[in-house]
Amino acid sequence: MIKPVIISDINSKSLKIKKQVLKIFKKETLSRLDVVIVIGGDGFMLKVLKKYNKSKKSFYGINSGNYGFLMNKFSRKSLIKNLIKAKTVNISPLEMTVTTKGQIRKIIAVNEVSILRQSRQAANLSIKNNSKNVIKKLVSDGVLVSTPAGSTAYNLSVYGPILNLNSKKISIAPISAFRPRRWPGRIVSDKSKVVIINLNSKKRPVSAVADNVEVRNAKKIIIKVQNKIKFSLLYDKNTSLQKKIKLEQLRKETN
Repeated sequence: MIKPVIISDINSKSLKIKKQVLKIFKKETLSRLDVVIVIGGDGFMLKVLKKYNKSKKSFYGINSGNYGFLMNKFSRKSLIKNLIKAKTVNISPLEMTVTTKGQIRKIIAVNEVSILRQSRQAANLSIKNNSKNVIKKLVSDGVLVSTPAGSTAYNLSVYGPILNLNSKKISIAPISAFRPRRWPGRIVSDKSKVVIINLNSKKRPVSAVADNVEVRNAKKIIIKVQNKIKFSLLYDKNTSLQKKIKLEQLRKETN
């Protein structure tokens, strides 16, 4: 009998679903060996993906959180059927390289990298795409660089664009832009190397956050798509990631 790996968050709802899933696999079998079932919310899925970023397995999320954009709805009756017929979506994360005083750190981000002011004073940032200036000086609460998969998350809340999954683009969106007032941001190729410099790191410190991992007092941040890493996410036939993105695009148009 083949049993998939099951990883669950520790909250009561996740653990309750895990018990039901374990009961199902006491009676049922699964032909494929490469599946990891992840029970939790989007945040928990992001943690699992990062932990297993060198794995060649596919990840099937069961939602026990709020929206569950990276997850599937739990169906006790249809779980095995859904797993067998699930569609695969491959996504590559961003790689954030952060330079602080005497330290360089590399961290991956599935959804987005956000640069945020650390004090009550606005951040002063310069942004380049490879060697070309995107903006010489942005005075704002920060800036956010998003993948298509993450474009409906934090990116959308700061009025960044929703990107189609196959767009081969990433979004650069300001967070509360002050100067230039209401700077709209930029959509760039996923082959870009986005370089963000803190123009006044002593007086106006910023932190760099890859999804939910923070590096404080960042001086220079380089962000690029890491194509060497590909996460395989499994989705039920009628709830694919592409469909969820399209629904968000329609919802944005009608609000």
